[in-house]
Amino acid sequence: MDLTLRVWRQEGPDDEGRFETYEAAAISEDMSFLEMLDVVNESLLTAGREPIAFDHDCREGICGTCGLMINGRAHGPQAGTATCQLHMREFDDGDTIFIEPWRATAFPVIRDLVVDRAAFDHIIEAGGYISAPTGSAPEANLIPVPKETADAAMDAAACIGCAACVAACPNGAAQLFTAAKVAHLNLLPQGAPERWQRVERMVETMERYFGSCTNHGECESACPKDISLDNIALMNRDYLQAKFRNRKLAGQR
Repeated sequence: MDLTLRVWRQEGPDDEGRFETYEAAAISEDMSFLEMLDVVNESLLTAGREPIAFDHDCREGICGTCGLMINGRAHGPQAGTATCQLHMREFDDGDTIFIEPWRATAFPVIRDLVVDRAAFDHIIEAGGYISAPTGSAPEANLIPVPKETADAAMDAAACIGCAACVAACPNGAAQLFTAAKVAHLNLLPQGAPERWQRVERMVETMERYFGSCTNHGECESACPKDISLDNIALMNRDYLQAKFRNRKLAGQR
């Protein structure tokens, strides 16, 4: 298939960006979207031109590195799919495809389609871990965990931190990402000792960088791992309880 690409090009964070047009010829429908960009970049390099910068790593939908707005949709037209898993069979011969970086104040453009997602790192640094030393791994059945709880924690842990939720949200909110990272620790016994401190620190760090959630639901629709909005409700509940509990504990010290 032959395609026309309208790609966002921007030399650096302080430069003015613009769309440039490229022709992608003889593209196989079996290629992934990133493989198609590889082909375009090879032709640009052959012509002595600057290739298009874009994020990628595992290309297996696991690492969360890739992330593009494709025709105005985070990760493109196929639901539950990261950019690296999107195949060109989702497009038609002769299509014009608009390709942009994530559009969010918290994610400044570094170059072309690459953005700085360090704000997510700050949220994880605030509490997305278990600090209690546990030694060697215990036997799997030593701590009984109800199956429903284990399943909910695993579903939340599926978040790959790609930031599609933020890019899709009209408010540039990161509640779905933060809620998933909170839930997959707070739901399990190993995360219980730091539950209230964790949710308070992570939510308040999130609020320094991102907008507020108003339940549009675009985050859930754009998520390549189908993370549920239910996690946001759980996080909000825990945050309210944490503010009361942590204040009470501070008064006792």
